[in-house]
Amino acid sequence: MSITASPWYQAYLTPDAQALKFALKATLAMLLALYIALWLDLERPYWALISAAFLQIRPMSGMVLEKGLSQISGTLVGALAGITLMALFAQAPVLALSSLTLWIMLCTYGSALLRNNAAYGCIMGAVTAMLIVVIGASAPERIFAIAVARLSELTLGATCATLVSALLWPSRVSAHLGRQADSVVNQAFTHAAYRLRDTADYAVLEETLTGSLSPLTQLEGDSQSARYEGPEGAGRIRASHVLTRHTLRLLATLHALQQLLHDGAGIKNDIQQLAQRLAEGFESAAEHSGTAPAREALQALRRQILDYPEAALTPLEQRCLLGLRETLGHALVMLDARDAISHPTHKALRGVALAWHRDHLVAGVNALRAGAIFATLATFWLATGWTNGQVAMLLGTLFSAFFASRENPVAVCMNFAKGMLAAIPSAFVFGHVLLAQASGFPMLAMIFITPLFLGLLGSANPKLIGYCLAFTIGNILLTMPGNGMDFSFDSFINRALAVLVGLSTVVTGFRLIPGPGATLRRNRLVRSIAGDLRRVAGAPVDGVEVRFIGRMADRLLHLSKHDDTLPEDQRHLFNLGLTGLDVGYACLQLRRRLDGLNNPALARALHAFILALADDFAASARGETPSRVRPAGETLIAAARDERSLDPRRRALLAGLVERLTLSLERQAIRARQLRYARGEENNRHAE
Repeated sequence: MSITASPWYQAYLTPDAQALKFALKATLAMLLALYIALWLDLERPYWALISAAFLQIRPMSGMVLEKGLSQISGTLVGALAGITLMALFAQAPVLALSSLTLWIMLCTYGSALLRNNAAYGCIMGAVTAMLIVVIGASAPERIFAIAVARLSELTLGATCATLVSALLWPSRVSAHLGRQADSVVNQAFTHAAYRLRDTADYAVLEETLTGSLSPLTQLEGDSQSARYEGPEGAGRIRASHVLTRHTLRLLATLHALQQLLHDGAGIKNDIQQLAQRLAEGFESAAEHSGTAPAREALQALRRQILDYPEAALTPLEQRCLLGLRETLGHALVMLDARDAISHPTHKALRGVALAWHRDHLVAGVNALRAGAIFATLATFWLATGWTNGQVAMLLGTLFSAFFASRENPVAVCMNFAKGMLAAIPSAFVFGHVLLAQASGFPMLAMIFITPLFLGLLGSANPKLIGYCLAFTIGNILLTMPGNGMDFSFDSFINRALAVLVGLSTVVTGFRLIPGPGATLRRNRLVRSIAGDLRRVAGAPVDGVEVRFIGRMADRLLHLSKHDDTLPEDQRHLFNLGLTGLDVGYACLQLRRRLDGLNNPALARALHAFILALADDFAASARGETPSRVRPAGETLIAAARDERSLDPRRRALLAGLVERLTLSLERQAIRARQLRYARGEENNRHAE
């Protein structure tokens, strides 16, 4: 890597305007919080600094306000929990800490099941209760005053961050959502072009697919903050839901079309050439930054596909042609949704919020780990009576929950540890040697804010945020600015040791309790998909669609991350998730078209067919040949023949769909067996 390509070079020698604005806004918010905290003579002003720093990580006004409300709510609940625990166990420290451990586990469990700022609120509930119990252990008569002080400090930081974010270079979440929507649509269209051309490079397919799914998942969560930016926010939220649903439908349809068009299914050349023209249209649409040119290009292709004669086509070819039409239909709705996100007054869309995949096993492991880390540090604190043990417990409580949602928490912990280590000499020079000579707030601000500004400037680069945010927080914790600061060397070394002990315990906890392995998580995801497919058979179709589509978005991203850990020739998990999405979407479409026919025999056949698909999906993921779907499909086709309201075309499309889904599961089983054989051969080579 050249020096100019280094993220450190870009962050500190050639920073862009946005990075400078971010660092200045965050620094000013922290400076304002510190000044007011010192003026009010709050007990621990540095908590207001940390509060302001965390809220400025994503400085869009709506997000800062939402995160601030989540932080204040979590702090209030945590304060009530801490007061309750001390009221019950003020004279029994072991029982108080044991109950606090259970509370921290409960908050960590909740944060693992929630998303975005709601998860952050759970973490703040754990941290606040911990501070109240640990600090109040030495002065139980002041427990209410301690709780009010913590709430005041954190609320002050949140208020200052919100004010600065709204008044100085305001950045609205609506602009961020527009950029995310552009990325989703353009990457999805590029992926569509690759799929329709049967690109053999799996890395390219995965890159474009992840490039669409990652901002899509972020968009779905971030859009909730738009409600805090005026009455148009509700329209942006609904448009985001519509974009999510139709993007996933597009990806599932493309996955099925690629198999039909290019895996020897006998599709005639005319339809394949039509698919090639559609690929060119998607590629052209992805290059347009505006909605209108992209819509014109796709509308012209749609007219060609609608005018294509169907008389001489086989059922499978009719199904393929219908898939091309559905692909264009989803793409056009995606363009409408992108336009509605940027300009909600131009177009009103209707969409409901999606569900998320929630893994209770992973949440339970996270809670167990957080409890073990805190219990270890609390035991050490009780045994030694170490005055700075509360700093170690703070870091253990905060980071054991904060890092648990990361894909590689040990690596993230190590990055934070490096940033904290770098903060030790910085805090000693700026926070003790130089700050001890300062008098008055202006000198304090000039000296103390310098390392914070440098840390925040680096935090604007996503590649450096782990190091630089830790550097910023480390300087605050090691200096602990206030009206009665202790500049002794012993006090500084004690705090530095507490930081190292807390982070070391967190890293050890993640190494000893690493969470479910990739194989177990993969099997659980497969079982979850199969379970949702079974629920498609019986639940109301509108509700189950919201649940299934939303959970599949989250699962696909998880499967993509698992694929990154495998050798390139063994990456199959993403396609496994796409097959599940395709099967589920097909089942939902069948139910929408057949549920209202008032035909008990057809309804029973459809129910049995969906259950057979769910069972054979799980079997094919294990490499077993699907055995139930073909006979169940034949029964469904026979029942459809007796339904007079179904015209010959709809019966042919049904037969084509049954054949397509059967072929898809059979190919998945073959692929799973090939991968299992390849892994066996590799293990044999290693054994030799």
